[in-house]
Amino acid sequence: MQKQILSLLSIAFLLTACEKKAPAETESDTFTDDVTTALAADGRIDPNAFRWTREPAAYELKGDTIAITTAPHTDLWQRTYYHFQNDNAPVLQLQTRQQYFSFVVKTDFTGSHERFDQCGIVMYLDSENWLKSSVEYENEQFQHLGSVATNKGYSDWATTAIPADVKTMWYRFSRRADDYCIECSADGISFSQMRICHMHEGADEIRFGIYACSPEESSFTALFTDMKITECAWQAHDGQQPDE
Repeated sequence: MQKQILSLLSIAFLLTACEKKAPAETESDTFTDDVTTALAADGRIDPNAFRWTREPAAYELKGDTIAITTAPHTDLWQRTYYHFQNDNAPVLQLQTRQQYFSFVVKTDFTGSHERFDQCGIVMYLDSENWLKSSVEYENEQFQHLGSVATNKGYSDWATTAIPADVKTMWYRFSRRADDYCIECSADGISFSQMRICHMHEGADEIRFGIYACSPEESSFTALFTDMKITECAWQAHDGQQPDE
């Protein structure tokens, strides 16, 4: 009798164990690191890996080219000088926890024609913490090549004037932990530094990619091509600890 009871108890225990569901996946189990994936593919980025942070009304993904058509009155800016808070530009991004890498992209803004039309690279964390770089159309004589760093709800803008007939620009976005470097290039080979900055909310997981917008009554189609991820091209300063 005792053996029968023990046998029945064993069967009941096994049945209970079988009925238990597998533990739910945690965020860490499902997180896809797009930089790690790209580096494993010799730097090539699958355009389908991008995720919309804010989707535009019109866009097209064809091969390795991404086309974004802007809508009027779309922009990114927070408070400084102008006092307004604009936060509705289309943003398309990858995600990563990698601390050291570079992202390269070529932009074509041949269609820009109205003041402040722009497209470029972006790291958009939330409405009050983001980084962007682009060429902003001004008039038929010149336009602004510049970058904006927004920390804790306040934007700055660093620019230089370039000829209005420049219609393409390469950018390289590099990360070293929570410090960032943006460079530009006319040919995708020789890059010049535009900005080094610290991002207060950019120490761990980040999202980065491309954006386009038209702050005034305008619309144009921006083209993004030649996107790739590389090992960090922004080398450590002399005397710094090597990359971990």
